[in-house]
Amino acid sequence: MEKTTALEIQTAGQKYLGNTGLIIFIVLMNMFVPLSIDLYLPALPGLKDYFGSGTALTNMTLSIFMFFYAIGILLWGPISDKYGRRPVIALGSLIYIASSISCSLAPNIYLLIAARALQGVGGGAIISSSFAIVKDCYTGKKREKILAVTQSISGIAPMVAPVLGAWILKFTDWRGAFWILAAVGIFNFLLTVLYQDTLRDDEKYTGSLLGSLSRLYVVGKNKSFTIPNLIFSVSQLPFMGYIAVSSYIYVNYFGLSEQAYSYFFAANSCITILGPIIYVRFFINHDKKALAMGSFVIAAISGILVMTIGGLSPYIFLVCIVAMSMTGAVMRPFSINVLFEQQKGDTGTASSLFNTVFTLFGILGMTIASFDWGNIIVSLGAIITAASVLSIISWYAFIKSPIPCKGVKNA
Repeated sequence: MEKTTALEIQTAGQKYLGNTGLIIFIVLMNMFVPLSIDLYLPALPGLKDYFGSGTALTNMTLSIFMFFYAIGILLWGPISDKYGRRPVIALGSLIYIASSISCSLAPNIYLLIAARALQGVGGGAIISSSFAIVKDCYTGKKREKILAVTQSISGIAPMVAPVLGAWILKFTDWRGAFWILAAVGIFNFLLTVLYQDTLRDDEKYTGSLLGSLSRLYVVGKNKSFTIPNLIFSVSQLPFMGYIAVSSYIYVNYFGLSEQAYSYFFAANSCITILGPIIYVRFFINHDKKALAMGSFVIAAISGILVMTIGGLSPYIFLVCIVAMSMTGAVMRPFSINVLFEQQKGDTGTASSLFNTVFTLFGILGMTIASFDWGNIIVSLGAIITAASVLSIISWYAFIKSPIPCKGVKNA
């Protein structure tokens, strides 16, 4: 009897969503993080004035979300391997809804930070399960294409979110952004009700809850998974640094309005959307060793350009930063698929680990970029250059090492 593929098994069970609906569901879940961050980026300078808080404290509403999002991912992934994706997504959505409402009602910056932490925990449950669903349902180049499609469509969120956030500021204050996020959470919960779990019973972890969390160590000690995970994650550091300071660069440094800033931010996001498409169209069959190295080199050049000429005008800065953003977008579907290929089973746990490490490097980038280094654009360019050079050196050393890496060293 011919073996049934994972795709045929899992998507056939989506009585209400179907295959197209499942992809839409995955895309929406992938939008939670950019929506949770980018929607209120235009309000950050105003939020700082509203609460009378400094830049570092105000930016904690970004970094604390990312930190607890990372913790949430780390815990929820293994739990989803034991209990299934559906209950984890449902609970995460409810936490996200409640915390978003709490954010909108926060009377001071400290309670807003606390509510953002809880929002990160809920978001972690949603995003870790979304990537696990992709591996549940798709294999090989089909998985790479689905990752590219979902990542590309999800890129609409960071493009639209700041424009929507700036538009919201015309009618209300920063609180309006969190009411929007609560509505997104409600919609995601309704889709979860229609979704039928893609993790088969025979694939679930049968040990204790504590035992499921111990699988983090089992996957983490796999060098073929962990080392490239660390290298790929370094690219998140400069990009999230840019996210953290972009509004200050365009609004405070260049003197643009919040609305104008949103257009520049959206332009970068719009071009970045093409990254996964470019990967599928031109590089899916390309030598992955060379692809990664080329991406890191281009990102380093981007950082040098930001340092040297990025402060001349907002348009020049946009052109310089796009190169770094684009390389990350091209690398994303390839890097996730490579990491999945290194680990058989423990899909939710693997998803947790690579998303957590990505996020932790992102937090580091946001924190470093938020410090007062003097010239905000030069310091951002230095961060991009340093992280990219580190990636180049690390990738070269890994390729030359005897550690195997399926899909890269045996391509």
